[in-house]
Amino acid sequence: MAITKEDVAVAVAAAKKLSRRGFVQSVDLVAPLTGLDLKKPEHQVDFFLDLPSSLGKKMKVCALIGPELQPEAKSACDGMVLQEDFPNYGKNKKLTKKLVRQYDFFICQANIMPQIAQTFGRVLGPKGKMPNPKAGCVVPPKAALKPLVDKLQSIVHVTAKTVPMVQCKVGNESMSDEALASNLVAVYDQLVHTLPGGEQNVKAAFVKLTMGTPVKITSAAKSAAAAAKKK
Repeated sequence: MAITKEDVAVAVAAAKKLSRRGFVQSVDLVAPLTGLDLKKPEHQVDFFLDLPSSLGKKMKVCALIGPELQPEAKSACDGMVLQEDFPNYGKNKKLTKKLVRQYDFFICQANIMPQIAQTFGRVLGPKGKMPNPKAGCVVPPKAALKPLVDKLQSIVHVTAKTVPMVQCKVGNESMSDEALASNLVAVYDQLVHTLPGGEQNVKAAFVKLTMGTPVKITSAAKSAAAAAKKK
């Protein structure tokens, strides 16, 4: 079930038309999977991908750091929590939950990772926001953070570990159909490359807005072609 940017652009346009709301909605790729045993690690999906375009909004980044990275984090990140303040968050789960709601990504200083995991892991883990070395978010004490923060503006985490379905944000409806199509095809292509059976493990691919009905990519393209022939 190979898809093209043209197929995707048609589906994106249809999804936008079917789901007009009074706010800017996220646009997701939804791909139900088949023929996998997710109890096997090699069948699970878990990768980060740098998209061709940004996600259509500013991704807010918080640094969990020691004093070594404080000046760098102050200039590059949207927020930070210093090591000396970790005990306050360890004692107050509500404070930690508020922090998690405020930021899209968290960067951590590698040499204090055990303390970060102990303090924030119980909240960041279930939300999928624990700093991950696969995304470059675990950094040494003398790291340059600005390039990483810039890169995080277009990174997505694609997973399917317990349920055979991928649902991944590729942008929002304020973006052009072409930019969304490029992002979605990039995720789909990498997903197919990751799966043990390639496209045979993908039942279908859909475009879905936050409050919208999923639009099947291939059927959207075929419908558009059929409608054009009738004119």
